[in-house]
Amino acid sequence: MKTQVKVINQSSFDLPSYQTEGSAGMDLRANIEASVLLKPLERQLIPTGLFIELPTGFEAQIRPRSGLAFKHGLTVLNSPGTVDSDYRGEIKVLLVNLSNDAFEVNPGERIAQMVVSKHETIEWVNASNLAETERGAGGYGSTGKH
Repeated sequence: MKTQVKVINQSSFDLPSYQTEGSAGMDLRANIEASVLLKPLERQLIPTGLFIELPTGFEAQIRPRSGLAFKHGLTVLNSPGTVDSDYRGEIKVLLVNLSNDAFEVNPGERIAQMVVSKHETIEWVNASNLAETERGAGGYGSTGKH
């Protein structure tokens, strides 16, 4: 059963959709009137024209598109960006150009992907100790190179 999500689309583009049956993310498009040039290391907040009403217990994550990241060094700066269920503003994508070349974002271009998923809300329990594990307190790189 699919979860229904209310959406207002103020862009001139189709709603995001899954490209294949097994896709987790839907591509978001740049809702801009004219092209935006991102110089190396420059960042821009790009509007999508989409407003959503997620059910409580759901979030939308905004993630980079792998092709743009690999081919052009374009990524989502706060990746993944989280859209909370109580947010009602326009979904915007914070793009950054990590390449050495300028990149032109064109109107309607697929700039990021959005994954909608359930999440848990937790309650903290103060404790004086934690259960032991094999890993213990081993942090960054503690599990080896492989």
